[in-house]
Amino acid sequence: MEYVSTSEIAKIWEISRRRVTTLCREGRIEGAVFAANTWLVPKDAKKPEDPRRVRKMEKNKK
Repeated sequence: MEYVSTSEIAKIWEISRRRVTTLCREGRIEGAVFAANTWLVPKDAKKPEDPRRVRKMEKNKK
């Protein structure tokens, strides 16, 4: 399995590196590992859904 840094995956997903780190800490990115004081994310990991957007969409449907 190939791993990338939080900075690299942040560019791919078009979000901030800090947000990627938060998602890793919360366990929301499957396969992410903390090694040598940094998070490593599988290159093929799926971007987790943002629950804030889901709730907003559901609210707009009503």
